[in-house]
Amino acid sequence: MITWGSFLALVFILLALDLGVFNKDPHRISAKEALAWTAVWIVTSLLFCVAIYYGYEHHFQGLGLKSGLTGKTAAVEFLTAYIVEKALSLDNIFVMAVIFTHMKIPDEHQHRVLYWGILGALVMRGAMILGGLALIARFSWLTYVFGGVLLLSALKMLKGGGDDDPHVDDSTIMRLSRKYLPITPALHGQSFFIRVGQRLMVTPLFVTLLLIETTDLIFALDSVPAVFSITTDPFIVFTSNVLAILGLRSLYFALAAVIGKFEYLKQALVLVLLFVAMKMLGAEFFHVPPAISLVVILGLLSGGVVISWFKMRPS
Repeated sequence: MITWGSFLALVFILLALDLGVFNKDPHRISAKEALAWTAVWIVTSLLFCVAIYYGYEHHFQGLGLKSGLTGKTAAVEFLTAYIVEKALSLDNIFVMAVIFTHMKIPDEHQHRVLYWGILGALVMRGAMILGGLALIARFSWLTYVFGGVLLLSALKMLKGGGDDDPHVDDSTIMRLSRKYLPITPALHGQSFFIRVGQRLMVTPLFVTLLLIETTDLIFALDSVPAVFSITTDPFIVFTSNVLAILGLRSLYFALAAVIGKFEYLKQALVLVLLFVAMKMLGAEFFHVPPAISLVVILGLLSGGVVISWFKMRPS
């Protein structure tokens, strides 16, 4: 379809500019540069939200995509899904920082790992979204399964049993990598693979990429069902996820050093998960308008940030 193709083309053009032009040479991403790129991705997403409004209002005439949603409803659903995905990715940032520290990856090489990690995440998320929507369309009772998954995730996070301490050395990916992959003892610049004699070997940078991809897959098990609680429109689910993920790399460099200081943000994320879980589990009995969902989720996240900020301030 023309609409899907145009969106994917835009994504790959932006990614090509990011790595091939602006970050062609390896360097440490400064906080200023990271914040600038974060702003670029957020503005891009907001502009796309405007395009969603006008596109759905006119039923994407001539673009090959039709929907029963009004422009206002589609835009609100997109924005809510984007914010939920962005918020749930904050926990992912902390785990990525732990992985990079454990694997001793220099700052100037982290961008390359995250770039290829995000490309892999786009493929995985796309498959999960399309598969999940197809299953929900055929088996409506799966909505309750997804709601239950979110509820369990929220309770696990509340008890402190989340991914705060991923135990990198003890992870399944690390054990399998050591057992089956020929790993070089040291990094070799930005290379994922090198040839030693006649043998092709992987570098610790590639193992780090595997760990990052696995982490995203685990977090996707929470975030994708959460977006299903907001909308089941395939285009909105996919585009909101993709645009949130595209900004994750720059957000990592902007927040990795300070994310742990917002101690009440995790509680806010727990409440967001509980809200979307209850919304899915109670879908048959009550309907929460998209605008109300947006207000509730923004209120919970803002509350967590504000309370954390005042707690950090010196008395």
